[in-house]
Amino acid sequence: IFNTLILSALNLLFTFPLPIVLALLLNEMRTKGYKKLIQTVTYAPHFLSTVVVVGMITAFCSPSSGVVNDIIKFFGGEPIYFMAKREWFRPLYVISEVWSTMGWNSIIFLSALTGIDQQMYEAAKIDGASRLQTLNRITFPSILPTVSIMLIINCGHVMSLGFEKVYLMQTDLNLDVSRVISTYVYEQGILKTETSYSTAIGLMNSVVNFILVVTVNAISRKVGEVSLW
Repeated sequence: IFNTLILSALNLLFTFPLPIVLALLLNEMRTKGYKKLIQTVTYAPHFLSTVVVVGMITAFCSPSSGVVNDIIKFFGGEPIYFMAKREWFRPLYVISEVWSTMGWNSIIFLSALTGIDQQMYEAAKIDGASRLQTLNRITFPSILPTVSIMLIINCGHVMSLGFEKVYLMQTDLNLDVSRVISTYVYEQGILKTETSYSTAIGLMNSVVNFILVVTVNAISRKVGEVSLW
């Protein structure tokens, strides 16, 4: 449970705000060709399978032939066996998750940005507002309801951390930080055929996620007057 909460918190901390930042930056770009190139590059990792992503992590972080360790050795450092170091499991998981989801998750925020009335920008330009002032006074407040809704939805998945990537990155050397509820359910339900016990764990996950959604939704409705219901 502790590993699941820590990994989910780190995941939410980095994978939720960065797509918003990317969407805001893309919205400020004036060169359409460059904007499309950035969108294509950032969207592409979403279509890679989890197995391919983990395979790329393993290849890049290889102590013998990985490009990351080549850079470390170039600057006089000692190669690091990242996949065997327990302290590197969480950073590698979060970095790879950000890389593979940031572009795709920014689409919903870009859609919200396109719905902003352009007359507001024209009025701000006439009033002499800078691009930063326009961003603070018009752009971000306009997409804040969308941000609140997406945050509520993401909080409902805190206890349901994905199984595939964690299991593929798991080794005997990082097991104490990489064993999460989803991998534990797999061990108990599939490997040990404790189906009733694993079902009970899944039910507990669903109940906790439901409580989190209701709680965050109530807080959002009280603070920002935006909620799912």
